[in-house]
Amino acid sequence: MEFFTANIRNPNTRRAYARACSTFFSWCEQQNLDPVDIRPFHVAAWVEQLQQTVAAPSVKQQLAAVRMLCDWLVAGQILPVNPAASVRGPKHVVRIGKAPALEAGEWRRLMAAIPREKVRDLRDRALIAVLSYSLARIGAALALRVEDIRPQGAGWVLRLHEKGGKHHVMPCHHTLAEAVHAYLQAAGIGEDRRGWLFRSAKGRGDALSTLPMAQTDAWRMVRRRAAAAGIATPISCHTFRAAGIAAYLGDGGT
Repeated sequence: MEFFTANIRNPNTRRAYARACSTFFSWCEQQNLDPVDIRPFHVAAWVEQLQQTVAAPSVKQQLAAVRMLCDWLVAGQILPVNPAASVRGPKHVVRIGKAPALEAGEWRRLMAAIPREKVRDLRDRALIAVLSYSLARIGAALALRVEDIRPQGAGWVLRLHEKGGKHHVMPCHHTLAEAVHAYLQAAGIGEDRRGWLFRSAKGRGDALSTLPMAQTDAWRMVRRRAAAAGIATPISCHTFRAAGIAAYLGDGGT
């Protein structure tokens, strides 16, 4: 518990590393291995077995989690040496992104298919606009608070909470600002400056809670809205980031 709570601050990384370490030590238990008996060839054997069912990036992440935990166990004098330190993960080179990207016409069709009558509809429009125009990761978008959209000069800026506790302030596209303010006005949360911007709904009704949306809720929303718009592409929250970056590069960005 100390390792996962004190050493890893990002909740998404914490969950991923906890799953990875649990998987590894379950495998060791099946091999009748005590922690002090684990050797590099045991870790290598686990990696080889993992590669048969898991993609290379996931294998590298899981190996990194085990390596980091073993470092901590060495520092705590539980293990004499780190058995994962010398084990190499699979080679993985990214040349082109795999996230499905929407064409401009599909994106417009998706937004047009979302009504503007209920608070939940306006919330979903605003969230998709943030993902599309800010190129934010879903974690950063859902971490937004009401105070993170603020006026600057003649326009508005958005302050994103990125990995490692960093903040990234960027100007809002006018369509993004309009979508967010329409949602804030309908939800009546504009004065709750410290409150979460994108809040979960209570049951199947239109009332919002004070809690933030979960990533799984956002994923289900995106898939549901895409199906309603007749879009067959299996999109996800990351689709809008991929589409935005593709459009930016296509317009001459670097």
